[in-house]
Amino acid sequence: MKAQILVSQLACSDALAILHGDLPASLAASDTAVRKLLFEGIAYRICQNFDKSGGALARAEQLAATSQAQLLPAVLTARGGLEVDQGRYTAADDTFHRALTLARERHDSDQEANLLVSLARVATSQQHFDEAVDRSRTALDTSRSLNLPGLVATSLGNLGWSYYELGDFEEALRLFKDGAESSEKSNFTGYSHYWLSGVADASRALHDFGSSEALSKQTLDRIGGLNQPQTEVECLNNLTDLMLRTGRLEESQKYSQRALKIEEDGRDKFGVLDSQVLAGRIAATEKRFGDADRFFHRILAEPSAGPPLLWEAQAGLAGVRDAEGKAGEADNLYRQSIGIIEQARASIDHDELRLSFLSSGIEVYGEYIDFLIRRNRANDALHQADLSRARTLAEGLSPKIVAATQPTPRANPQQLAQRLHATILVYWLGEKHSYLWAITPTKTEYFTLPRASEIDPLIKTYRGLTLKSTDILASATEAGKKLYTTLVEPAKKLLPPGSRVILLPDASLYGLNFETLIVPEPQPHFWIEDVTVTTASSLSMLASAANRPPSKQKSLLLVGDAVPVPEFGPLPQAATEIQKIQPYFPQTRRTVLQGPQATPSAYLKSQPGRFSYLHFVTHGTASRARPLESAVILSNEPGAESYKLYAREIVTHPLHADLVTISACNGSGTRAYSGEGLVGLSWAFLRAGAHNVIGALWEVSDVSTPQLMDKMYAQLAAGKDPATALRNAKLAFLHSHNVFAKPFYWAPFQLYSGS
Repeated sequence: MKAQILVSQLACSDALAILHGDLPASLAASDTAVRKLLFEGIAYRICQNFDKSGGALARAEQLAATSQAQLLPAVLTARGGLEVDQGRYTAADDTFHRALTLARERHDSDQEANLLVSLARVATSQQHFDEAVDRSRTALDTSRSLNLPGLVATSLGNLGWSYYELGDFEEALRLFKDGAESSEKSNFTGYSHYWLSGVADASRALHDFGSSEALSKQTLDRIGGLNQPQTEVECLNNLTDLMLRTGRLEESQKYSQRALKIEEDGRDKFGVLDSQVLAGRIAATEKRFGDADRFFHRILAEPSAGPPLLWEAQAGLAGVRDAEGKAGEADNLYRQSIGIIEQARASIDHDELRLSFLSSGIEVYGEYIDFLIRRNRANDALHQADLSRARTLAEGLSPKIVAATQPTPRANPQQLAQRLHATILVYWLGEKHSYLWAITPTKTEYFTLPRASEIDPLIKTYRGLTLKSTDILASATEAGKKLYTTLVEPAKKLLPPGSRVILLPDASLYGLNFETLIVPEPQPHFWIEDVTVTTASSLSMLASAANRPPSKQKSLLLVGDAVPVPEFGPLPQAATEIQKIQPYFPQTRRTVLQGPQATPSAYLKSQPGRFSYLHFVTHGTASRARPLESAVILSNEPGAESYKLYAREIVTHPLHADLVTISACNGSGTRAYSGEGLVGLSWAFLRAGAHNVIGALWEVSDVSTPQLMDKMYAQLAAGKDPATALRNAKLAFLHSHNVFAKPFYWAPFQLYSGS
């Protein structure tokens, strides 16, 4: 029992010391004998002595099968764990399923929960992350229902690794923290250290370098003297990466050599490939191209290397060839690396999990774009940037998905700008370099911008001032001016007053309303006074929009003024907004779902695809952790507590609307994904097929919004297009000389163009 406790704390050497020696002959066929062999096998596995582990577990299985059948599921579970560590995933899956059948036959619910956790680990190890997430959630629910805190902690941590590999670093961070905390509370300190190394990894991926470095060093200190080589290498590799990213090459070398030494001594077999990728990156940075080449080729020749390691090694080799002046080879290697990313992404079935995946490989896209810019191939760089955008959105709208690994027809940027009578501004924010492409009907120019780490703080500051309802124009806010100077002024000569501008933002830029940027001259004013702005997802989707004929007949589905529910109080002006909008459409061509009739099922049954305009006057929620759980808040269904129309439901009901307006807080969503943009209610309506969607970037005023919408629909009724109608309504507020002139009241609403 003491050995079992030590094993649960990953103290394998101490457990083996206690178990050393023979049992009395009288216990040779007892359950004690099976347990002794079982925990010896597990301890040897934790110490990564797989041969001795296999021998002990084989003897335990033989003894259990002949005299202690009740222990056979536990022994098989341990054997399956060893097979996972050895990379024998098919065998492990079979072993776990055999043990699961036996556990269920014996009604051993605790062992069943253990096996559900183990099966999730197999899926994670096989890079089947959508299956791993499903299995881990089942294991987590089962473990919680049985009050098994150790398995709860392990399930949380395993979920963290799955989400980390899927590029959802925010969710991974939360799960790793929960797993570490749960392990600590259960006194599983070894596992707590391991999940803390995951917290450090996720923090680094989110560019919180200070927290990541501090935690990795703290974890190394905590495990000093303990035999936990896997956790130690994990921390060392994280620190190696951090030092490389922050320009501390000498320190990076130091941590890398420590990790490689542990692996050379045979103490750790799990972090070897990661350590070699990092060693290759260090060698490339030091221009030791031969060494870098050898490290990267080892990864590519390793059958057990998963997609992330393969695309990193391929991109690393591309960087080496570029530095050697072999541009053709480098180009081909970058394309191969991106092909690996896209194949891995295509293997994920769940939309919500696929949304975040590009975050794992977006740096490779950035490196390739940097390479193309250096080679004076700015148009190719623009095409590559566009290929990374709105992938999940476009796949939902197209019956035929074209893989990014195949040649993709290009929309001619200038022709597209000409058809749309607009200048298109395409942004790319990178870790090392950022870019802006300005596309007019006659030419495309590109400009180099500051790196993302310099732009992001400005956006955060300026957005904070806007949300505080500060009179940012009167105070001539420096952040607003600097953002304009940084993001727009480089292309100023291509943007004469009165221009129509279509923005394709990137990363943190999705949370910024460009209309609020302050143009310094001739006197400070908001950019909305110079141009008409629309936000779009990609050039390819804009090309589809340019070919779309407008609806011949205008019809309206108007939903809102819902009956209040406990979480969401009444919207006093909702009825007023509904009343103001109705007269703009003939009675025969409008359907109104108001009050008790405004339920989720009523919307879904109304055949929303037949309307050219949809308008929601409701509360809205934006889920950051799971954006497809964002919801329009409607009235309760009769006899049921069901009042949310979820984004995941919206995407399954096709639309053809010219315009969907979400007159609700945070309709645009609160989280931007790499390549995909903000994902929330606006994204869901675009995914369902809406041609244009108006959503809010932050909370909206119940007092001012009905007036803004009234002005916008008056413009639409006068024949204005949605972008012009929304801008004119905003300008009326801006020039009102009252409190509504502040951007807080008119700037949250943003127009998104679909396909």
